[in-house]
Amino acid sequence: MDWKLELVAIPVSDVDRAKAFYADQAGFAVDHDHQVSDDLRFVQLTPPGSGCSIAIGAGLTEAAPGSVKGMQLVVSDVEAARAELVQRGVDASEVQDFPWGSFVFFQDPDGNGWAVQQIEPRQTG
Repeated sequence: MDWKLELVAIPVSDVDRAKAFYADQAGFAVDHDHQVSDDLRFVQLTPPGSGCSIAIGAGLTEAAPGSVKGMQLVVSDVEAARAELVQRGVDASEVQDFPWGSFVFFQDPDGNGWAVQQIEPRQTG
């Protein structure tokens, strides 16, 4: 049996502001935006090439806006990813190199923390 992580809730204080950030600045595709009721709105966004999406909205989670830290995206070229984020207006950190990969960090308007990682290909044999 496969167990696939395909949706992660990200708590935000202003759904429209967060949607604009993730779609216009971070480059995520907007998959759904449904206002179910006055208390429930569901917005699903997917990073380019990802099998996992995020959900933002109203009434989705009890977590405090900005409380999610350590969300991680993996790319083949962290320098190009950083350049794209900066070009789109995201306040992305400089590239930081560690023994386990190279990283760029950024936050959404509520302070939810993201890492963009480039890892070296696995050695086979």
